[in-house]
Amino acid sequence: MNMILLFFFLPLISQVRPEPILTVNPKTLSKSGNSVHIQWSGIESPSKLDWLGLYSPPDSPHDNFIGYKFLSSSSSTWESGAGSISLPLTSLRSNYSFRIFRWTESEVNPEIHDQDHNPLPGTKHLLAESETVGFELGRGPGQIHLSLTGREREMRVMFVAEDPEERQVRYGEKEGEWEGDVAVARVGRYEREDMCHAPANESVGWRDPGWIFDAVMSGLKGGVKYYYQVGSESKGWSTTHSFVSWDKSSNETIAFLFGDMGTATPYLTFSRTQDESISTIKWILRDLEALGDKPTFISHIGDISYARGYSWLWDEFFNLIEPVASKVPYLVCIGNHEYDWPSQPWKPDWANLIYGTDGGGECGVPYSLRFNMPGNSSEPTGTRAPATRNLYYSFDMGPVHFVYMSTETNFLPGSSQYDFLKHDLESVDRMKTPFVVVQGHRPMYTTSFESRDAPLREKMLEHLEPLFVKNNVNLALWGHVHRYERFCPLKNFTCGSMGQKGKDWEAFPVHVVIGMAGQDWQPTWEPRPDHPHDPVYPQPKRSLYRTGEFGYTRLIATKEKLTLSLVGNHDGEVHDMVEILASGQVLNGGDDNNGKVGAVHKVDDVTRYSFSHYVWGGSVLVLGGFVGYVLGFVSHAMRQIATERGWTSLKTEEQ
Repeated sequence: MNMILLFFFLPLISQVRPEPILTVNPKTLSKSGNSVHIQWSGIESPSKLDWLGLYSPPDSPHDNFIGYKFLSSSSSTWESGAGSISLPLTSLRSNYSFRIFRWTESEVNPEIHDQDHNPLPGTKHLLAESETVGFELGRGPGQIHLSLTGREREMRVMFVAEDPEERQVRYGEKEGEWEGDVAVARVGRYEREDMCHAPANESVGWRDPGWIFDAVMSGLKGGVKYYYQVGSESKGWSTTHSFVSWDKSSNETIAFLFGDMGTATPYLTFSRTQDESISTIKWILRDLEALGDKPTFISHIGDISYARGYSWLWDEFFNLIEPVASKVPYLVCIGNHEYDWPSQPWKPDWANLIYGTDGGGECGVPYSLRFNMPGNSSEPTGTRAPATRNLYYSFDMGPVHFVYMSTETNFLPGSSQYDFLKHDLESVDRMKTPFVVVQGHRPMYTTSFESRDAPLREKMLEHLEPLFVKNNVNLALWGHVHRYERFCPLKNFTCGSMGQKGKDWEAFPVHVVIGMAGQDWQPTWEPRPDHPHDPVYPQPKRSLYRTGEFGYTRLIATKEKLTLSLVGNHDGEVHDMVEILASGQVLNGGDDNNGKVGAVHKVDDVTRYSFSHYVWGGSVLVLGGFVGYVLGFVSHAMRQIATERGWTSLKTEEQ
């Protein structure tokens, strides 16, 4: 009888298949950026389109994922229906969960796509869901970054926590000995209703930004190393960080400058992310370690995180920069991807095609509240959102006067920004700060084949260039175009002689485009006017050096000379350089190059004094904190799958 029953039920038993299993370990991570190990098994008839979704909060709807990874690119054993992957997780002040979906070829909808025009995965067939993963409490706040206040003897520190309970910064000259130096942080936040449009104010893009704290360390001695922690006794303190205080009277200035960096993620998401940002931060951290206890700062001139309304990308960005931004002030100016939207208040007729939807509905709100720059510049938003801040300001650092401007808000005569620029440039004490450096996002000069901004460049040339020339601006730095390009000293598209070979010289500004720190949407150069469709892009005489190399610039100035160098991300070496004397005379890269455009001259002692041991010493430092992060970039599988499916990974001339 038993044999008969077994014979009867055996076919039914053989049809019972195990349910897919998705596990995570550990369930609690000690800090933001640590990795979770994700393991799956029991996937029946695995497909290249099976995918893993990341969710935070864990109860988010299926289509509101943070990011995704295809199983076929994540594990070499995926075809067996089992595999694993380790992913670093940034704390979003909420737990994570993970889900595996089956996505069939027949369900591919090319109308629902990512920024590369590849279809976003579908969520119709859920296969498995994990338990939640969270972060230990009491570890203190995160996203720590410094800024100047514009006043001597002060340093600002900002950070993010999960609640508004009082936090402080405690600091002193000896690590762990705070000597009673404690400052209470001011706290604020922004809400979903402050955003002006989707995706920033919809469930797919909005996530709770946490509470943003802002404290000022005061009573500092100039050029002294200080240690500090942020947090509280009840909620926990951060790890100890250090910085060298601002020394306004120093005879030396060091800065690292770039635009358009963005951030990287160990997963694919709705918006293109910027893998090169990892290299930029890696090499700058090497430079900071080599400098030792010398004051310096970082300047990021627009297109900061490229969040574009997907709020967790701001968290990823601050997690990326914290290793450097917790050491040195991180200065910024506004770009189109922080701000632009059709409802923006200032949009003259000539700018209708310039200011579009690049801000993703954020309309400057996260940028304005997550940073606090010197000065008090602001413009009303015309909505319930707080005023847009951090638009234009200036400060002295050693022998250099730095000026920041906004190309996204009104800069024409009669505007508050124009009045500021005019007064500021006319008031510079050139005996005290012989060099003036102006920075903004959209360039006044570029040989990029980008016609949309032409009316804006015309207005800048008409109204701002005369200010720059009249007031002997030495250097004008711009982003927006994702390349590096250095021009001769310019006035109205005409090169001024640099005084080589016994010639007279004119002190015109040197314009340099430095938007090459991460964003990889590369524009083409201007074609020949009489052959606009042929792939030949002659380099005009005014453009002395241009390249698609990713990297950043390094500025070093004494009272006698300012040196700006391009450092390439692929090798960490200097690839271009220009030197400007306090008189305004420009060396290197002009009529002393014997006809060789962009010739690079030997680095002098001013540049070499503290970087001589980079290759052997600094390069060894390769960022333990980044190792796990980089592991998340083994491949961007969607692009691989797109190629196999015949989908095109398209790059446009977006800026």
